[in-house]
Amino acid sequence: MQTQTFNIALPKALVKAVDKQAKKKFKNRSELIRDLLQKYLEREEKWERIFAYGKRKAEEMGIKSEKQINDIVYEFRHGRKPR
Repeated sequence: MQTQTFNIALPKALVKAVDKQAKKKFKNRSELIRDLLQKYLEREEKWERIFAYGKRKAEEMGIKSEKQINDIVYEFRHGRKPR
């Protein structure tokens, strides 16, 4: 794996917490931060795909507002339209 070094400034308490977690996981600071950053980026990408899917489905169903979504959820949960 080709790597590049960069510097970041973190509060001392956060560095202490990172070091504590790295020790628990038998990793060094860089490995832990690299793993956490990769997981974060993967999770963000998944959420972006979920929201894009939801947007496409809303367009297909002709949903134009969040209120319409809330009404659909209410009706599904309660078996009747909201008052």
